[in-house]
Amino acid sequence: MRPLTITTLAAATGPVLKIIGDLDYETSSELRTAMDGLSITAGQTLVLDLAGLDFCDSSGISALISARNLAIERGGEIALAAVPANTLRILGIVGLDQVFTILSDPATATNRDLMTG
Repeated sequence: MRPLTITTLAAATGPVLKIIGDLDYETSSELRTAMDGLSITAGQTLVLDLAGLDFCDSSGISALISARNLAIERGGEIALAAVPANTLRILGIVGLDQVFTILSDPATATNRDLMTG
């Protein structure tokens, strides 16, 4: 099991969360906590960069859905970027590939350089 690391980056289009490690029952609350501190305003897109995601179980999927709900609640949108094949497969099986915007990389979502924030 690899610990979860969440780094917040700023882009002109909205916040980017770089998620590295295992997003599971033990760590999914960390994503929810990170979301609580985010400023997302109407028209912005929250990007979850999953390039470093090693493992995601049902609790992790639930945390992703919570992130989506929060972004929408605040008038924003959400995109998942660089989703690993195993997680993409799960999203497809449960139909969430139709709910989330899925992009090949974070730069596609932001169309700008990311800055540490």
